[in-house]
Amino acid sequence: MRRLPSPQRPRTLVPIPRVEGLAYGDLDDLIGYALRRAQVAMFVAFHEATRGMDITPPRFTALVIVGANPGIGQSALGQVLGIARSGAMMLTDWMEDRGLAERRRRPNDGRSWGVHLTPRGDEFLARTKRKVTAEDRKRAGVLDARERRELLRLLNKLAP
Repeated sequence: MRRLPSPQRPRTLVPIPRVEGLAYGDLDDLIGYALRRAQVAMFVAFHEATRGMDITPPRFTALVIVGANPGIGQSALGQVLGIARSGAMMLTDWMEDRGLAERRRRPNDGRSWGVHLTPRGDEFLARTKRKVTAEDRKRAGVLDARERRELLRLLNKLAP
């Protein structure tokens, strides 16, 4: 049985190039194929920007969401990430173990916990966002500002 790559050590990602002289047939008309090639290229950019930082795209997303929504519950965090609550708990554990976030009792519900970034988490997130944003903009530099906005609008239209 093949083992999946560990989230702590992502496998080496390589962009999927177009090979000169090959016909791509129906693939040229499939949005999914073009999206996959673009996704891999942007994941490469993410990993280059965060090399040595012990961060993955889901971890980064969780930090951004918690930073923008202090006190968010783990169920809501799981919904945003498209994962089960148990997966959100594992991400929260990861953030907590590194001193990036903490669980606090919610004031109106003593049985419920909210997730908050710590000052260390705020600093780590700010540094990571700068690197990720710079690399994202560099890779997407083939688009002008209007094209970038339009691409984001269209992608958001495809993703319900």
